[in-house]
Amino acid sequence: MFRGDSCRMTTQTTDPRPLYREALAWTTGLIDKVSEDQLAASTPCADFDVRTLLGHLVATVERARVIGEGGDPGTIPLVVTEFSDGDYAAAYRSAIERMWPAWGDDRLDADVRAPWGTVPGRAAVWGYINETLVHGWDIAVATGQHSEARPALAEAALAVARQAIPAEVRGGQVPFAEVVDPKPAAGPTERLANWSGRKSF
Repeated sequence: MFRGDSCRMTTQTTDPRPLYREALAWTTGLIDKVSEDQLAASTPCADFDVRTLLGHLVATVERARVIGEGGDPGTIPLVVTEFSDGDYAAAYRSAIERMWPAWGDDRLDADVRAPWGTVPGRAAVWGYINETLVHGWDIAVATGQHSEARPALAEAALAVARQAIPAEVRGGQVPFAEVVDPKPAAGPTERLANWSGRKSF
């Protein structure tokens, strides 16, 4: 996914953790408002309905923790299912709480193993900012919530994504659909989702 060299150049002096914290808080707020009758709804992410996307979001935080600890994120399943339908927000918050101690200052410049290869720690965090915001947008669209995060947050993620996720090659090692042309009035979070191959709704 995120190319290590591009991220190394783009983010070598930026601490992405405050932005990741904000992205997680935004997505947590969206999860809080998902009702049980929306869990089977489809989402802009074709692989997941709302229920499985919520389990995947928990898995992304668990993977971020394992990466910060120096482990293999492949040991975490793509979708975490070890909780009942009403516990998604609690499970997400718990995963976040367990994740942050793994990301001390020393981890930002250490090489870590991300699902897309060995990259500096800060590049891995940027990858999970992208995933958190895009999947947050998926959840918001699927459940009829406001789908724009703070503009400056989404713009920062989009700037990194444009450098780190190549537009010209999608599929295979770059597990994204082709870039979607944004609508004229699309906000930065929607444009970030479009860059990840999501169609506007």
